[in-house]
Amino acid sequence: MKNIVVALVFSMALFSCKKESKETEKPIETNTSEIAQFSPEVEENAVIYEVNIRQYSPEGTFNEFTKDIPKLKELGVKIIWVMPIFPISETKRKATGGDDSKFASEMPKEEQHKYLGSYYAVSDFKKVNPEFGTIEDFRKMVQTAHENGIYVILDWVPNHTGWDHVWIKEHPEYYTQNEKGEIIDPINPETGKSWGWTDVADLNYDNQELRAAMTNDMLHWIKNENIDGFRCDVASNVPTDFWKETIPKLRKEKNIFMLAEAWQPELMKDNLFDMGYNWTSHHLMNDIAQGKKNVSDWDKFIEEDNNKYEANDILMSFVDNHDENSWNGTVQSRLGKAEEAMTALTYLAPGMPLVYSGNEYGLNHSLKFFEKDSIPKTKGKEWDFRAKLGTLKSTNIALNGGKNKASYKRIKTSDDKNVLVFERTKDGKKVIYMANLSSKPVDVSVPLNGSYKDAISAETIGLNEKQIYPLKPWQYYILTE
Repeated sequence: MKNIVVALVFSMALFSCKKESKETEKPIETNTSEIAQFSPEVEENAVIYEVNIRQYSPEGTFNEFTKDIPKLKELGVKIIWVMPIFPISETKRKATGGDDSKFASEMPKEEQHKYLGSYYAVSDFKKVNPEFGTIEDFRKMVQTAHENGIYVILDWVPNHTGWDHVWIKEHPEYYTQNEKGEIIDPINPETGKSWGWTDVADLNYDNQELRAAMTNDMLHWIKNENIDGFRCDVASNVPTDFWKETIPKLRKEKNIFMLAEAWQPELMKDNLFDMGYNWTSHHLMNDIAQGKKNVSDWDKFIEEDNNKYEANDILMSFVDNHDENSWNGTVQSRLGKAEEAMTALTYLAPGMPLVYSGNEYGLNHSLKFFEKDSIPKTKGKEWDFRAKLGTLKSTNIALNGGKNKASYKRIKTSDDKNVLVFERTKDGKKVIYMANLSSKPVDVSVPLNGSYKDAISAETIGLNEKQIYPLKPWQYYILTE
């Protein structure tokens, strides 16, 4: 990330920017007073943190991550999304990804042990992967999060299972089958061809018994393990009527938070999912950083989203996640010098910002998906940057992004193709985002007057609508009154 240097230039009133485990299904003994049940108020100023347990530490265990949970409060984290914790199928276990993907069994025998498979090829929805620890270790992780005022949601995989799942043998009718009666991997409905997820078997939601079994497995984690909700993988590939049947049953047990890996508005209606993915803004930020699109496209996106979604819908904003990092490149490779400006935008725009484990430490390599890897763990400027953003998100209601979100108002400038300025306001509080989202320096006038404080540099900034301000490439400000 670039260093942020802010100086006030008085002549122009210009600021310079700156082991198959033996876990039982015995319910955990919970202390219900440790943390209040999840409520919509939490969504307003939360930061969500995605943890990749395998890659979070050299050990890759629940216990190693648990040690660091108290530190996440510095980043404004209120929800931890834990990538799938379940045992991974041995059958058809992948060693590589992509169109030329290989199974672990196809690799040299002496190397097969290092291929750990995809977290999303689940062999049992009620157990934990011994690679990560025991059920007692998991319980300690949840307890520690709750003691620190943080909620825990599990990454759930409703669309498919691994080929070792007990349902394959005992309930083949739970799965999609071809004309020969063979269970198949998931099919892309638009092309009629395989997605390439050959390490998993597609579930058939026409089967009512499957629906009941899936619902019961989800209820197990709420009733017995005290979790606070789910992030549901490829949620839109599962019939919406399943969610209409199941989510009310889950909410009947406890107030929970539901995140859909999807963007379809219908999944957020009628108290189904609390939040969806803002894939559109993610791809748009990548495109702007790479010079393929500009601020005019951002304005169009905001208008389209306002028309597509209801006022109380919530979308997750992100510059990174496990899929993007492993398959599409690092934040640095996708955003380059625009990284800080775009990261700040995910906190300032309506919605909930995501931190993928490693972002806070400047992760700058694509984590292996099927093998052991590790993130850096040294606090530096990246941590300080996200801590400042998290504090602002947590404490200033002008950045509320939940069902009662703060308003978003675009402020027109003399160069709306390259410069994005908008203000968020609520109950008398105001935060302004101002950025040159281009790779070239620009001179711009902004219809703002007054004295502001920059949330990153803590410098006092003076603005005058009659002035012309030179902005460096990707220079940005986060201004508070």
